[in-house]
Amino acid sequence: MFSQTEAEKLAINFLGNDWEIPQAEQEWFTIRNTKQEPNWYIVEVAIEGYPDYWILQVYDTGECDPCYTFVSPLSGSQDTDDLQELPESIANMISFERNSQMSQTAKV
Repeated sequence: MFSQTEAEKLAINFLGNDWEIPQAEQEWFTIRNTKQEPNWYIVEVAIEGYPDYWILQVYDTGECDPCYTFVSPLSGSQDTDDLQELPESIANMISFERNSQMSQTAKV
């Protein structure tokens, strides 16, 4: 098993690559929390100062589960002025995730 720090880096890289976030902008990501399980880490990736975060599983093989979870108290129907200070790629990412979260809730 690799270190917690390595798992956190893998999670950020995976999320950044999945959303095609430029490497320089991936520095905006921060770790909210990490929990070690016997065969994987659960890593919460966030943007500092924002309530949104992603939960990823990083397996002991160094692979990330592609089915990660987005969590936010905000929905896409709310004002997105809070995203103006972020790089466009990250603002678009969060906006899309908030909108998706709203539409999933609406289906229930």
